[in-house]
Formats: sequence, C-alpha cells, structure tokens
Amino acid sequence: MTKKAIDDCIRDSVEQYFKDLRGVEPDALHELFLGAAEKPLLDVVLRHAEGNQSKAAEWLGINRNTLRRKLLDHKLIK
Repeated sequence: MTKKAIDDCIRDSVEQYFKDLRGVEPDALHELFLGAAEKPLLDVVLRHAEGNQSKAAEWLGINRNTLRRKLLDHKLIK
C-alpha cells in the first residue's frame, strides 16, 4: 500500500466521521484520531514482528522503551 492509499483511507474515515456527526460540531479531533489509529497500528506491527518488540520498534521508527510504554498504555501487553 502506498502512502497515497493510506492517506485516502484516512481521508475517507474522517469524511465518514463528519457525516456521522450530522452537523454536530466535533471536539478534540486530533487526539481522537491519533488515539484511534495508534492501538491498531501497534497491534498489527507487533503481530507481524512475531512479538519481537525490538523489531516492531525499529519498523515503527521509535525507541523500544517508548513502544513498550505505548503497548502497556493500550493494554496490548501486561
């Protein structure tokens, strides 16, 4: 999947969110969407890395300790 395809997917999701609001003004969209995207991203990347946190952190471009904290925050590990 190309960056453009990912951009289009996100754009479609944001457009659908606005349609679902039916004119109600949104609040804290940045936090909402980043929070909604982070957990599934971490989950899928960790699964593809076969649970190897060092590899997953490398693929994500973040420090392993940062990844571990995020995994704990999202209750993806104990």
